[in-house]
Amino acid sequence: MRIAFTKMHGLGNDFIVLDARAAPLPELTRAFASALADRRTGIGCDQLIVIDRSERADFRMRIFNADGGEVEACGNASRAVALLHGKPARIETAGGMIEALPTDGGIAIDMGEPRFEWDAIPLAYAMDTLSMPVAWETLEQPIAVNVGNPHVVFFVDDCDAVELDRLGPEIEHDPLFPQRINVNVATIMARDAIRLRVWERGVGLTRACGTGACAAAIGAMRRGSVDRAVTVSLPGGPLRIEWNQAGRIIMTGPAAESFRGTFDARDFGG
Repeated sequence: MRIAFTKMHGLGNDFIVLDARAAPLPELTRAFASALADRRTGIGCDQLIVIDRSERADFRMRIFNADGGEVEACGNASRAVALLHGKPARIETAGGMIEALPTDGGIAIDMGEPRFEWDAIPLAYAMDTLSMPVAWETLEQPIAVNVGNPHVVFFVDDCDAVELDRLGPEIEHDPLFPQRINVNVATIMARDAIRLRVWERGVGLTRACGTGACAAAIGAMRRGSVDRAVTVSLPGGPLRIEWNQAGRIIMTGPAAESFRGTFDARDFGG
C-alpha cells in the first residue's frame, strides 16, 4: 500500500501530514508512527499528523510525537494543516476544538482557554500552579498551564544558558507529571517580548513549539511580567501570542510546505 504524504513545518518544527480522508491508512500504532518519524531510516519529523473526518468540525487532527505517542495538541501543526485547508477552519483535536484563520501574518489559531487547575495539567497532587514549590537544580518555582497539552515554564535570566538537553528529560519524566510534561525555559526581554527554548514531551529539543509559546506567554501574563500581547522568539523564529478579553489564546505565525511524496506502508510496519 503506497501512501501519499506532505512534509511541512512551522518555524522548523516539522511534520509528516497524512490525509485519512483521501485513502485508508494502516493501523496507527506507536511503532508505525515512530518508524516514519525516524530521521535516519524514515521520512523524519517531530510529529506525525493525521487528518481525518469529523462530525463536529471541518476535520479532525491527530498528533503523534516522534516517539510514537499520541498527544493532545500542537500549535505549529495546527497552522500547517490550516495552510493545507486553505480557508478558515474549525479543527477537532484531542485537546479540544480550535479555529484557524488565514491572515497576512500567516495563520491565526484560536487555541481556546488555558487551564490552571492542578488536576487539569495534570499534576500528581494538589499545589499552586502559579508558583510551584518545586525545583530541579537551578530551575525552580515554575508555572504550570494546560493549553491543550501540559506545560511547565521556568522564567530565567538567560534561557540559552540552561542545560535543557540534560534537565528536560529529567523533568519530563518526573513522577509529579503522570502524563509527562513539556518543559519551557523563558527569558522576559520586554513588556511585549519573550525568548524561549522548549524540551518537547516525546520529541526533545525543538526549534519551535506553538503550545510552548502560548504557555510561556500566558505564564508571564499571569505573573504580570508582560502585556496581553507578546512576541515569543524561539530558535526557529517568532510567534505572536495574544490572550484576548474573552480569555482565549490567539497564536499567529507562519507555516510552510516542504515537499510531497509517497511511501510503502510495509516498509514501516504498516
